[in-house]
Amino acid sequence: MTDEMNIQWYPGHMTKTRRMMESELKLVDAVCELLDARIPVSSRNPDIDAICGDKPRMVILNRIDMADPARTRAWADHFKARGFSVIQTDCKNRRGIADFSPALNRLLAEKRRRYAEKGMAGKPLKAMIVGIPNVGKSSFINQVAGRKGAKAENRPGVTRGKQWVTVDQGLLLLDTPGILWPKFEDPEVGLRLAWTGAVKDDILDTETLAARLMDRLWTDYPEALRARYKLESFEPGPDFEALTPAARGFALLEQAARKRGFLLPGNELDLERMAKVLLEEYRSCRLGRFTLEQPSP
Repeated sequence: MTDEMNIQWYPGHMTKTRRMMESELKLVDAVCELLDARIPVSSRNPDIDAICGDKPRMVILNRIDMADPARTRAWADHFKARGFSVIQTDCKNRRGIADFSPALNRLLAEKRRRYAEKGMAGKPLKAMIVGIPNVGKSSFINQVAGRKGAKAENRPGVTRGKQWVTVDQGLLLLDTPGILWPKFEDPEVGLRLAWTGAVKDDILDTETLAARLMDRLWTDYPEALRARYKLESFEPGPDFEALTPAARGFALLEQAARKRGFLLPGNELDLERMAKVLLEEYRSCRLGRFTLEQPSP
């Protein structure tokens, strides 16, 4: 029942991806970064700002169908205040997809004007699409391009692992492999990525991972937990509040397992089963639409 966690890895292909992105940056007019609307900070690669320099930037808050709508609006305002163009998307239902091209054209209006002044009015704009693994980048690109399985085009300089995707005659997208970062300085970042399925569950044992999620949801969305797992009568006292996040989460997992009747021989609570149920119900939105981070004031 530990709260200690240190996650580090930087596979070779991610190092190559970063180098590729840096080399291709000169070919594009803008960089569009996909974020998971449920965890906009944790799903941002902090290396991206350094890689992209002063290129015009767009933030795409994806999976809004799974996120808390009020917090999504707050995050959109937060990124706009920092100078980003922002759109909100749900690739399953195509919500927000039609906003992408107009928003990118507005972001690059000055670039189009300069092209026109140089007699290159028809020159297509090019945007690089970036994001961590499993943030929905491929689905987004395929929706924007209007077809499934967008294939690489034979263009000079295109190497394995990236591809140019034509949206229309005036817009080309450079798809890039997902890239993580060398170390999660904040262990909470690793937890949030695991809760949403962006990294493998085995960063912690399933029960500890679920216990930490249970504690997080209890902090932000207690009524949803009370309703789903029949915890209406659970009234935590000062002793509960003094526990570590993991210990609080395990206490809540035990309450939920008891209510669900998840028992092993000898009437021992089956916490592993309850943990798997919690993670599955969170990821499928059966618990509700939750955002696990809030913008700083």
